[in-house]
Amino acid sequence: MSQKNPGVQRYLVAIEYIGTRFSGSQQQLNCRTVVGVLEDAFKKFIGHPVSVFCFSRTDAGVHALSNVCHVDVERTSKRKPGEVLNPHEPFVVKRAVNHFLQIIMPDIEPLSERRYFYRLLSGPEPLSTFEKDRAWHVPQDLDIFAMQKGCNILVGQHDFISFRAAGCQANSPIRTLDEFNVTVMVPSPYFPSFIDGREGNLGCDQVTDAINGSANFGFGIRKQHRCIVVTARARSFLCHQVRLLVGVLKAVGTGDLNCSDVARILDVKDVTKASRMVPACSLYLGHVKYKLHDL
Repeated sequence: MSQKNPGVQRYLVAIEYIGTRFSGSQQQLNCRTVVGVLEDAFKKFIGHPVSVFCFSRTDAGVHALSNVCHVDVERTSKRKPGEVLNPHEPFVVKRAVNHFLQIIMPDIEPLSERRYFYRLLSGPEPLSTFEKDRAWHVPQDLDIFAMQKGCNILVGQHDFISFRAAGCQANSPIRTLDEFNVTVMVPSPYFPSFIDGREGNLGCDQVTDAINGSANFGFGIRKQHRCIVVTARARSFLCHQVRLLVGVLKAVGTGDLNCSDVARILDVKDVTKASRMVPACSLYLGHVKYKLHDL
């Protein structure tokens, strides 16, 4: 927390949300947005309007495991109108606002960066009910090694004009991808003891089969997909950048593009040459770190 003027306290809040319930993070007229819901919750708590500022924007349908916002709150007396009181303690704000919305107060971090995750489920089986609007289903097999080679071309500082939305308002398309990689994860929503019928964890062979998408645990338990997570980390991103990057990676994974095509798309500086943008509902804002001077 940092105080800007007497009587006003700035609070930092970390929020998590399912993006399919909102029309994006930023305030929009006649739309349900993350900022709008937050501002309503604070207004119910303190009795007057406030403005909430998100450190990282998310589009409609994009989830957040942890986004960071700040809000300036002036605590006034309800018995003596106009009298300014000492600021609420963070735990009081947390408890009160959580009555209307799930919010937690984070610690201050020394760095400034954003990390996104994109989940793909590969395999011919239809998606589980539990994965609907949580992951992008790709029926084809994906070549993970080729996708990682594509990541290696895109990591670092580049002009990403081929990977930004036509309406992007950023002053410059130059961005630095500090991390961009592909990881295969275990996709199962089931508990190990439920799958293998006994207490304890999955055996090594079962874990390997689950990761490879070849696990079949018997009647009534669906065959597992291969779960692929693309991680992107940078100080800032262009509008739709991650979803456009993943679209190209997916095309590499299916063999529709190769690594030389990735380099060509990057160099041509034309978003119409990129692959189709992937769905928003499989993208997760994982974490935001910030510097004190950002506050």
